[in-house]
Amino acid sequence: MIRLLINGSKGRMGRALVACAAEDADLEVSSEVDAGDDFAAALAGCDAAIDFTHAPATAGVAEACAAAGKTLVIGTTGHTDADRSRIEAAAKTIPVVFAPNYSVGVNALFWLTRRAAQILGPDFDLEVVEIHHRLKKDSPSGTARRLAEILAEERGLSYDRDVRHGREGMPGARTKTEIGMHAIRGGDVVGDHTVIFANTGERVELTHKASSRDTFAKGALRAAKWAIGQPAGLYDMQDVLGLH
Repeated sequence: MIRLLINGSKGRMGRALVACAAEDADLEVSSEVDAGDDFAAALAGCDAAIDFTHAPATAGVAEACAAAGKTLVIGTTGHTDADRSRIEAAAKTIPVVFAPNYSVGVNALFWLTRRAAQILGPDFDLEVVEIHHRLKKDSPSGTARRLAEILAEERGLSYDRDVRHGREGMPGARTKTEIGMHAIRGGDVVGDHTVIFANTGERVELTHKASSRDTFAKGALRAAKWAIGQPAGLYDMQDVLGLH
């Protein structure tokens, strides 16, 4: 039996994680932690922690897990470079699964996006479109950012330099190196992501649509099971699924 600490247990994803874990005979939720609770104290009774909270809190969570020797799964997005550096440092001590999306379908989309970029080549224009519910705080989503990073990696481009976030006014003709990024917010959309490869006379679109947070919760639980017993290191869902 794997004992889990769910950090952010009162949030939308936290509630989904608690519910899905209750259906898995291999898992037990030993602690449900949220804002104001003593995270470090709750660590003593778990084998692994799953964090779906807010980006500014995650690095401290990673450091606490490293100090306690506990496996960590991070589903929170929107981190700064400084946050990421602290998480990477923690992963030198413990196994950390750090992924922008835990859906099996989305991770297939990551893989397909890379292959499509390789197959279609440099003549296709690249655009990423994402849609989320009105309450989502970060933009673009971590998943959309990862999709653009994959496209940039395959084209030899830079995310920071070559991604264009939306267009207005008279930006001029599209350049050959830009990757368009468009974030839509509204209603209760769980998460839709589309990668567009557009050329003269043809267009390829790869789309994933999520209709339930259980998709992400079950993936994060799968990641926790996988990570228990792995050597210290920084992993993602592609490692969990064997897609690298």
